[in-house]
Amino acid sequence: MAVFVGAVVQGGVGFGLGLVAAPIITVLDPTVMPGAIQIVNVTLPLFTLATEWRMVDWRGLGFALLGRLPGGAVGAFVLVYVSTQALGILVGAMVLVAVAVTATAVAIPRNGATLTAAGFVSGVTGTATGIGGPPMGIVYQHAAGPRIRATLAMYFFLAAAQSLAILAAVGKLPGRSAVAGAALIPFMVVGFAVSGPLRRFLDGGRVRAGILLVAAASAFVLITQSLAG
Repeated sequence: MAVFVGAVVQGGVGFGLGLVAAPIITVLDPTVMPGAIQIVNVTLPLFTLATEWRMVDWRGLGFALLGRLPGGAVGAFVLVYVSTQALGILVGAMVLVAVAVTATAVAIPRNGATLTAAGFVSGVTGTATGIGGPPMGIVYQHAAGPRIRATLAMYFFLAAAQSLAILAAVGKLPGRSAVAGAALIPFMVVGFAVSGPLRRFLDGGRVRAGILLVAAASAFVLITQSLAG
């Protein structure tokens, strides 16, 4: 159910699967995380790209991946040696501040520096916790809905593939994680299939509000999950 709902959210906004599914899967069986959610993360973007790949912002994607590569390595270091609880609280607070600032009047510019920084933070949190969408979503909040979804889909596909490779390299991708992730894919497919009405609703001038709402919810989930240990 968590993966189904998360796929509906991500199908409409462009991110959000990790927000909904990662905490619940972690509570149910922490031994399969974050590998299981990354298996789903690497699959879902393919469905978005199948219909909206022409809208990918390739230049912005390049800058984001430039930050994601070292961010993913740092995320692996955090996963092995550093408390993910402290990381979750810090990043969650940063996202809430960013949402509050951008929701008032100040717009975060979408340029090489901000995209690289967003990619780096996303790489750290995505690899360590399975939730890496908010930084990229905030930077792209003023873009058109199809541009946001297509660009983030390509980013998340490549990012999840990197995270899976890193997790495997540091011994954090046991076979049961891969099996658990594969078992969740059918529910993800159904969720994406029914996300069409939400996608059309948000594309009617509401996509920015949707992004800020999901980003804020992600921050609260990160902080709550981290405080709960």
